[in-house]
Amino acid sequence: MIKNKLLEQFRSFYSRNYPDDMETQIEYFSIFGGLGWEVDTTQEATALIKELILDRFVLLRKKIEDLTMADRGCLRLLRALAVGDRKIFSAFNRAGLNNANGGSALNFLEQKGLIQIEFSREEPARSLNPKGKLKREVARYRISHKVLFTHPFVRFWFYFVAPYTKEIQEGNYDNFFKDFNKRRHSYTSLVFEELSEVLLNYNLRDSQILSSGSYWSANIEIDILTITKDEKIYVAECKWSNRKVNKSELHKLLDKCQKLGIEPTQAVLFSKRGFSKELLSHQGKKLALYSAQDFEALVKNIKRDELIEDFF
Repeated sequence: MIKNKLLEQFRSFYSRNYPDDMETQIEYFSIFGGLGWEVDTTQEATALIKELILDRFVLLRKKIEDLTMADRGCLRLLRALAVGDRKIFSAFNRAGLNNANGGSALNFLEQKGLIQIEFSREEPARSLNPKGKLKREVARYRISHKVLFTHPFVRFWFYFVAPYTKEIQEGNYDNFFKDFNKRRHSYTSLVFEELSEVLLNYNLRDSQILSSGSYWSANIEIDILTITKDEKIYVAECKWSNRKVNKSELHKLLDKCQKLGIEPTQAVLFSKRGFSKELLSHQGKKLALYSAQDFEALVKNIKRDELIEDFF
């Protein structure tokens, strides 16, 4: 459901703004997606952020407060979810919430359509001996679901804007932009990962997908793990950086699969800037490679009358 909504927003953003390339589409969507405003994508992101977000801070903060009823617990939780590992229990800790008031805030935000739960697919640990006991650290480990923001802009707000509220109100944007320029690539990585899953599943649309999403356990994380009805397994890693991805990333991904005890039908790598020549030479049935421009497949034949309504 959430990935379908993300695809609708991605297409709507494209239909409104028609950026020159998919790198710009993905990065600008990760910032402004969900605002529902026209964005001049020929301008630098920093100039647009100043004009559309920071200079309209009062208006946007009022909208955020209306959506959350200005509840402090909800605001703290959204901030914790935006900057943390997205795991619910760790977000509660970061936000200073317990399971009761944290759970209440989480349910409220989900009902408001601001977030959606991404359920863990990790199996509970069991002792090989039916009468045996697990090691203490294993027994105390709690499987935690994660949370995804339903609109990229809301995450951007709590990731970058909310920490500098006082300075922005005073018209001082210096520290905000220092932080943004330092972490803009790591910020965009999650949206790129979400969109990569959308593209992978779009290309598998003739198959019946039984399960898809990120996979995480106590020791292993894989960006995308998709399983189809005919028992095919697709595993993927996503890299949003200005460097080409090389063969070492493939080895890391296959090593994770080995530790999980799975043999993928196909390994998939997504890269902002493409791949090394060595890696490209291995592309085939067992390895698929996608760069930013391949995301054009998601916006082909989109008409302007397909715009959807966003929060703002």
